[in-house]
Amino acid sequence: MAIKSFHPPQRILMGPGPSDVSPRVLEAMSRPTLGHLDPVFVSMMDEMKELLKYAFQTKNELTMPVSAPGSAGMETCFVNLVEPGDKVIVCQNGVFGGRMKENVERCGGIAVMVQDDWGRAVDLQKVEDALKANPDTKVVAFVHAETSTGAQSDAKNLVALAHKHGCLTIVDAVTSLAGSPLKVDEWAIDAIYSGTQKCLSCTPGLSPVSFGERALEKIKNRKNKVQSWFLDLNLVMSYWGGSTKRAYHHTAPINSLYGLHEALVILQEEGLENSWARHQKNHLALRAGLEAMGLNFVVPESERLPQLNALTIPEGVDDALVRATLLNDYQLEIGAGLGVMAGKVWRIGLMGHASNKRNILVCLGALDDVLGRVKAPVQLGVAVAAAQKVLEN
Repeated sequence: MAIKSFHPPQRILMGPGPSDVSPRVLEAMSRPTLGHLDPVFVSMMDEMKELLKYAFQTKNELTMPVSAPGSAGMETCFVNLVEPGDKVIVCQNGVFGGRMKENVERCGGIAVMVQDDWGRAVDLQKVEDALKANPDTKVVAFVHAETSTGAQSDAKNLVALAHKHGCLTIVDAVTSLAGSPLKVDEWAIDAIYSGTQKCLSCTPGLSPVSFGERALEKIKNRKNKVQSWFLDLNLVMSYWGGSTKRAYHHTAPINSLYGLHEALVILQEEGLENSWARHQKNHLALRAGLEAMGLNFVVPESERLPQLNALTIPEGVDDALVRATLLNDYQLEIGAGLGVMAGKVWRIGLMGHASNKRNILVCLGALDDVLGRVKAPVQLGVAVAAAQKVLEN
């Protein structure tokens, strides 16, 4: 059988990620490949560090993209900051808090779990109680924007609480970076990781991270060697370092980094606060349409991510059938529920390049049609007008 070139269909990506990639990013990735130690490429790496510092709102010198997806950014934080026997308080209010627990245990650490209902923010009082009960805790880890539920936790006060008890913090910002207010230096976050495929509108495969001085102190004074060679920051720092000569560590994903550079230039052009405001306004328009139909959000408004909207599937509606029909008839992807929410919720993303008026109206119109076809108990013919009213104000 002769296999031919692969040409994917053009989809509208409104799931939990990846989001639609800006054409400018795709064009940037098609540019000529350079050697990863070429002086011109090294110069671009320096620019990227500055652009990432802007996105994270930090002056941390160790701010860079890990050459792998967001999960590797998570692992970078844990393998460098958690040693065997270290006690780590892990806040879980969705799928990704569970992955943090797995990382702690694989590092030989002891995970103390603080559990909250899926779809709710992390409870500050529960974390304080856990810190008082475990005074030997070294690290507090939590998800700022829980992708599995659309809940957003109070990062600023969680970090302040951890520091009050002498702990470092590890923060998952995979879905919040560039979509919701996130201020690494102002909130004094010690270690943070994100992904490129959400609100940055880049392709998947890179994980921006940033480490503050307290975290670097811990890394430089470890008793044990970091268990991962590839993710050992003591080694990676020599490649992503400052003005000193860069040492070979691994072959960076050159063209993917071109794409991230362009995505960050686009963010700089729009302005970070404007990006946050755009995501919020578009959420309000989408919310108006969905609520006009009679669909219910999982997360209370005060704890809700604007860029990821989790909705309860109406009674008697076939989850998989609706999503498949949207994909086949409208080329529109929305997300299914994960874990305990599988089959119970839809997740509609409004992230980065995909967070725009056209996508909101297409999504609402498509849902109106498909839910009407399956005779869902919703109000038809009202969603688009409700959203337009918000968009026009």
